[in-house]
Amino acid sequence: MGMARGGNKDAEAAHAPQPPAGRRRRSRWHWLWKLPLALVLLSVAQVLVLRFVDPPFTSFMAIRQFEALGAGDTGFRIAYDWRDLEAIAPSLPLSVVAAEDQDFARHRGFDIRAIERALEHNARGGRIRGGSTISQQLAKNLFLWGGRSWVRKGAEAWYTVLIETLWPKRRILEVYVNVAEFGDGIYGAQAAARSYWGKDAGALGANESARLAAVLPSPRRYSAHRPGPYVQRRARWIERNVRNLGGEAWLEALE
Repeated sequence: MGMARGGNKDAEAAHAPQPPAGRRRRSRWHWLWKLPLALVLLSVAQVLVLRFVDPPFTSFMAIRQFEALGAGDTGFRIAYDWRDLEAIAPSLPLSVVAAEDQDFARHRGFDIRAIERALEHNARGGRIRGGSTISQQLAKNLFLWGGRSWVRKGAEAWYTVLIETLWPKRRILEVYVNVAEFGDGIYGAQAAARSYWGKDAGALGANESARLAAVLPSPRRYSAHRPGPYVQRRARWIERNVRNLGGEAWLEALE
């Protein structure tokens, strides 16, 4: 009798109505719409946390370390030592703004005029000029990778919007001068000051700061420590632009 009841149950299950094939496929892939949402929430969480927590490393640092390991350079070490903005000589953040993004205090992450000027310049040929703001460069350095793919540029734009929305300008500048690469494997103001001049970032002079800013965004091509003619000319131009910004008063007014 037990076997008969079991057989009846199996038969009933076999003849039970099955969901249509289309519904089965939809249920199998229903989680796909959740993936973009999860990525959005993850990116928001990343940016929000780093608004208050100093980053222990960046994606660019991790990539550079893996490149060294892949090349068999097991002795390579990233130089990185965080310093709050107040512990860095004002001349360095001012030099970075003067060199990279003079409208930093006014724009919301994207400088349309700078992009248009860069496109016009590049169309004429010669040295390629970028139109990225400090916020865009920070988004790339913190979370992404190098290259010029549309995927990477799209992700950069998204992170830039988040950074500009969730962080004040002073925090953006503070993080940038701490994670920007100023030499091969040398990241941030403190590591650069110690590596090149044996001093703390708070003791950097105006010319030293201008030379550090002058090697951006090609710190492996140019040297702030032993500057060639190009870096020397650019450093002088940066020092003039720092004065045009208004010097330390500009930095003190930044919110």
